[in-house]
Amino acid sequence: MIDNICAIATPFGTGGISVIRISGKTAISELNKIFKGPNLEKAKSHTIKYGHIVSLNGEILDEVMVSIFRAPRSFTAENVCEISTHGGVLVTQSVLNEILKLDVRLAEPGEFTQRAYLNGRIDLVQAEAVMDLIEAQNESALKIANLGLSKKTSSLVQNLLNKVLDLIAKIEVNIDYPEYDDAVEMTHELIKPILIDLIKEIEHLIYQSKRNQLIKDGINTAIVGRPNVGKSSLLNALLEEDRAIVTDISGTTRDLIEARLNLGGITLNLVDTAGIRDTDDIVESIGIDRSIEAIKKAQLVLLVLDQSMELTEEDKRLLELTKDKQRILIGNKSDLTKKIELTNLLLISSLHQEGLEELEKEIVKRLSLVEIEANDFNYLSNERQIRKITDAKNSLNQALEAIDNLMPVDLIAVDLSNSYYHLADILGLSYESSIIDELFSQFCLGK
Repeated sequence: MIDNICAIATPFGTGGISVIRISGKTAISELNKIFKGPNLEKAKSHTIKYGHIVSLNGEILDEVMVSIFRAPRSFTAENVCEISTHGGVLVTQSVLNEILKLDVRLAEPGEFTQRAYLNGRIDLVQAEAVMDLIEAQNESALKIANLGLSKKTSSLVQNLLNKVLDLIAKIEVNIDYPEYDDAVEMTHELIKPILIDLIKEIEHLIYQSKRNQLIKDGINTAIVGRPNVGKSSLLNALLEEDRAIVTDISGTTRDLIEARLNLGGITLNLVDTAGIRDTDDIVESIGIDRSIEAIKKAQLVLLVLDQSMELTEEDKRLLELTKDKQRILIGNKSDLTKKIELTNLLLISSLHQEGLEELEKEIVKRLSLVEIEANDFNYLSNERQIRKITDAKNSLNQALEAIDNLMPVDLIAVDLSNSYYHLADILGLSYESSIIDELFSQFCLGK
């Protein structure tokens, strides 16, 4: 990277300080042109210098502290300056504008992290972990991001890469140097158990990684039921705030109400749906259609029933509609006489805040989150990574199928090579530049 880039690295707005980051081959010497204080070009790496930023015509713009990071010991592996200014919007922007008059351009979103990746400072999994760290919504997601950033996640993939590469190398020796006496002949009988073990290892990784995604992205949870059974009251009780309107009038909730609930380090993406019933009201009908769509997308359904009344046709319809979903049956209004007999009906009273702790425990149990909370989170963290490792597994399965069909060993090596490339893509070892650009464009400025 030849050109120098800069951006404000802290959130927009008023605060104690703002930080402007500059990176590039001549970043330090360029900043030195408008820095009044110790000569930055003589400053050692990982030191902080006090001074003032002055305009090119000599006007003092701000009193600052400048942190110096010399290549390759910086985030981007380039020369980096981080300028701590006073936190006002105007003063920060005026300093940035003055920097842009130098041989420095404004960075694109995610360009600092992209440079770190392109310069070999981090791999693609670590780069994605930076974004995960910024966007983490709960403690568990934070742990996942930190593991990705520390390269523990990358080491899992690298270990698989090494195993596949070792198998390819042994087969290639047989093909290219058949006269080599010390080489082990890689027969179908030798290759097959190795492939089976590799596939099992990847399948376990995929299974755990998909559960990691639930932690990171949150579990889509739909609160459903017929009108006036207490869905909105339950949402408010779980959130401990009045998020949804609660009345005795059926059909009060006509649209989806969304909220996030942190439950023991796990995030639930709660959706309070419109009560499902037959209606001639056009607006309410639209809300009901959206409710049915929310049920389809939900990873967990909280089906609320009024246990003080016998099951209605609308209740029965909902029981049928959600029978194949992961669901918890909730009997609300437990302070009233029970008139419903259903297996695994969990009784609560949203009005009196009773049974909510038991409900939260049941959610954790039902989704096996106890096990998730106890594990080390050392798995893949996003859809791209999971898709690539699934492709790698599919290629290994094709190799296994080729063995069962007694195909030549050199054809099996082709499937193994495809698996290797899919694994390499996870770390960004063989990615197209257009895909890389798209990935980093999702980052914020200054990162």
